[in-house]
Amino acid sequence: MDYWLERNNQVRRLHAVWKQALLGVALTCAAFAQQASSIQPLISAGRLNEMRWPDFRDLQTSLREFYEPAGYAPAWVQQATPSRQALAMIDIFRNAWKKGLEPEDYDASRWDRRLHSLQNSNSDASALDVALTVSTMRYVSDLRIGRINPRHFQFGLTVEQKKYDLARFLRDQLLPASDISAALDAIEPPFATYRRTEQALARYVQLAREDDGEKLPTPSKPIDPGQTYAGLPRLVRLLTLVGDLPPGTQPDDSHIYDATLAEAVKRFQRRHGLDGDGRIGAATIKQLNVPLSDRVRQLQLTLERWRWLPTEFSAPPIIVNIPDFRLRALDENNKVALEMRVVVGKAMSTQTPVFTGDMAFIVLRPYWNVPPGILRRSTIPAIKRNPNYVAEQNFEITRLDGTVVTSGQVSDDVLAQLQAGKLAIRQKPGPNNALGLVKLMFPNDYSVYLHSTPSTELFSRSRRDFSAGCIRVEKPAELTTWVLRNNPGWTLERVQQGMQSGKDNVTVNLARVVPVFIVYGTAIAYENEVHFYDDIYGHDRKLAAVLDKGYPYP
Repeated sequence: MDYWLERNNQVRRLHAVWKQALLGVALTCAAFAQQASSIQPLISAGRLNEMRWPDFRDLQTSLREFYEPAGYAPAWVQQATPSRQALAMIDIFRNAWKKGLEPEDYDASRWDRRLHSLQNSNSDASALDVALTVSTMRYVSDLRIGRINPRHFQFGLTVEQKKYDLARFLRDQLLPASDISAALDAIEPPFATYRRTEQALARYVQLAREDDGEKLPTPSKPIDPGQTYAGLPRLVRLLTLVGDLPPGTQPDDSHIYDATLAEAVKRFQRRHGLDGDGRIGAATIKQLNVPLSDRVRQLQLTLERWRWLPTEFSAPPIIVNIPDFRLRALDENNKVALEMRVVVGKAMSTQTPVFTGDMAFIVLRPYWNVPPGILRRSTIPAIKRNPNYVAEQNFEITRLDGTVVTSGQVSDDVLAQLQAGKLAIRQKPGPNNALGLVKLMFPNDYSVYLHSTPSTELFSRSRRDFSAGCIRVEKPAELTTWVLRNNPGWTLERVQQGMQSGKDNVTVNLARVVPVFIVYGTAIAYENEVHFYDDIYGHDRKLAAVLDKGYPYP
């Protein structure tokens, strides 16, 4: 009898445990359902007033696609406890500045309060969960394609092909991720310079905090080594801080600008787009007095623009950066294989556009077809003053089909047809041709291409915006050989022979097209130093003004 009584008691106790467990499951399910029922109307509203940027109507479709498969249940919070992935994302938001992004765009300062409220009052997690999803989608998009659409500035760049399906990316890549940071690293631009720019940004943020911001006095005339300069103590501190003067270096005389300081100034000048002459003049003082916080801003804007570029391309690209007047051709590992100076469009009148294209062919010993604008502004007036101008400039007037009309004296009838747009002018091939001896073509809406030039003296200038929009290259034979590297037999010697003494106007199609990126970045991070350049076209100023307005970004 005792045995059966004890068995009955055990059954009753077990039944009570099961009942309690089922009640707990029911309560959990009820809470789960309550939170799920709260998430859907939040998404429909398209706004969370507690967020820094509360309007998220642009993400409503992605949010529905993210939550709907799970019945609009919370994705980041379970039983008032944020997941490991949720906490990792919040930490990433706080450190968004390291990527050149604005932490408050992702509510960086608001998460502690939200987590505290969740854990201490067992409040509804719906709003927190939606805010975290919105912030994550914004962060992923900003890191992947940038905050501003480059089309807003009429740039010939598109980010459409780079866009992610945000709902799928969060659900498949982030929610189950064991390492959130690694998953996000994979979506950034693949260029080594981009990563170095991130590292430079962290360094310059620290330098800006350390710098006292004192301004150097501008001398009445340039200071040469051996002369006195009143701003010497500040100069030493600043050059040491930014790394151009080795730590601990002190001048022998606290008032004399000596040779050691001059070498440091030369390094600073070269890093800031100036002639490295070691003299302290007005242009050098201007660069020395730029606040380091402005350098931080240049690095941030440059990171934004890197994100506009394609991350997948058919072959290693050529990158031309307008503000530092340089071309870099990359290898299969996105390392620089060839580098040279370039001349770009004039800042005041004929700016080189920002765009991408595919180089398809080159032309050895090309004609130069005089553009209609130059024809109207200068060529026709010159012919009116001098009927022999065409012959003297090695030009020829042609019909629109290329048939030559004359290369000698221009009659009144021919001039009239020229003015009416019925005829064209081109310059014959040769070493004095405006395009030099080769042009490298990547068809585009801007009629811009790369070419050599007889005006090689311009490459020695520190600022090189002299062209009508096209890009003149310092090493045309080397670049042509590089783009023809997949065409059998096109050695440097053969290219040089074709340029110097080959047939005129010879077109060579590339065996493999070469992507060309014409970009604009006023900060370039090398392995051991950072270079800064003037905002010659004003693109930095315009981008900063739009970013300062905050969400929603255009």
